[in-house]
Amino acid sequence: MNGPMTMRIRLGTSLTTLLLALVFLVLPAVVAARAEVKIQEVKSEKGITAWLVEDYSVPIIAVRFAFEGGSSQDPDGKEGLANLMTGLFDEGAGDLDSEAFQSRLDDAGAEMGFSESNDDLGGSMRMLSDQQDEAFELLRLAVESPRFDQAPIDRIRSQIVAGIVANARDPETEASRKWAEAIYGTHPYARPDQGTEKSLATITADDLRAFHKAVFARDQLKIAVVGAIDAESLKKRLDQVFGNLPEKAQIRKVEPVEPKLGQTLQVEYPLPQTSLQLVYPGVPRDAPDFLAAALMEQILGGGSFSSRLFDEVREKRGLAYSVTSMLINQEHSSSLVISTATRSDRAAETLAVVRDVVRKMAEEGPTAAELEAAKKYMLGAYAINNLDSSGAIASTLVNIQTDDLGIDYIQRRVDLIGAVTLDEVKAVARKLLSAEPAVMILGPKMDGGKG
Repeated sequence: MNGPMTMRIRLGTSLTTLLLALVFLVLPAVVAARAEVKIQEVKSEKGITAWLVEDYSVPIIAVRFAFEGGSSQDPDGKEGLANLMTGLFDEGAGDLDSEAFQSRLDDAGAEMGFSESNDDLGGSMRMLSDQQDEAFELLRLAVESPRFDQAPIDRIRSQIVAGIVANARDPETEASRKWAEAIYGTHPYARPDQGTEKSLATITADDLRAFHKAVFARDQLKIAVVGAIDAESLKKRLDQVFGNLPEKAQIRKVEPVEPKLGQTLQVEYPLPQTSLQLVYPGVPRDAPDFLAAALMEQILGGGSFSSRLFDEVREKRGLAYSVTSMLINQEHSSSLVISTATRSDRAAETLAVVRDVVRKMAEEGPTAAELEAAKKYMLGAYAINNLDSSGAIASTLVNIQTDDLGIDYIQRRVDLIGAVTLDEVKAVARKLLSAEPAVMILGPKMDGGKG
């Protein structure tokens, strides 16, 4: 799943839950010790497909799933609908009201969470294997028959509104809103996923039921399961939890959108620090040069202490504590974003340095030594960042399915990264970084913006 996500997780306080928590503390070391992740494709009698990693080293099962259609599917005037819905799945389902559902979830000692992004809506569950009958039944109820009772709707909506009101006093929140509108215009990506006080007030239980019916369907469902369960048992669980959902989702088409570059947005605010953000073109995840772009971005500013931006902005000049770059890949848009914050009296200097680093990368590209180091980092960090727990593995497998990379991607990834050439990285650097970026400046007024 790509993009930003929100999640509510309820963890019971029963003895079973405490044991489950202890198991989760042990699991990362167990997973890290494994040499490879063996993935099976499992298909149920009703045609529901999941990827399974069997692991009996600890008695837990982790489930992760995603449906196509997130906050970009919110109807006009009802922004925040998808986000509100994610807070209600454990607030009553089937014949169980909120209190009864949560009591049974606590007794089962299971974790349940739901989340949304711009492009999808999904959930997760972790359970002890000897409590799976109850846990899977509760997951079935939440997925298939959420109640959307009025009292929980009002309570969760009030919590979201309280957050919106509090954030309205935060200059970064206001800047982010204006920035999204400047970059994406009237596209759904420009809308706040939490909605507004006005839009949330219009959302009814019928709106939630209609959205649930439209999105929770089997045709675009991605599922991954990791833990102490075999393929035959999982087939039955898949049909139990998802088998009664509609066959096809009713998803509204969302058009592709290119970020609007070549503009400068100044959000004036009397802050001691100025935040800077630059947006350049990105690369779609399925593009042939995506891995070349990812390696280039890693060298430019991708979160390690050896990046060019970190070296020039922090190490050599002490202009900022942190400066990073990131490839942003959503279903309908891609971009490369550079972010930093610095003393307001040095903002113009910082922006000029960032632009100079980008210009040199566009003109010259990386060195062979930088590319080799970036490859080693990307290969070594993957297991730590993506395969260090059952939940992380399940989430990674759902993302691989969503990106249509193939069930053998983890095995092929080493060779794919190794095959990227220096010329390919230089070419993608020229393509992306030669563009005039969009620049956001949050802080005291700064003359220019061109750096």
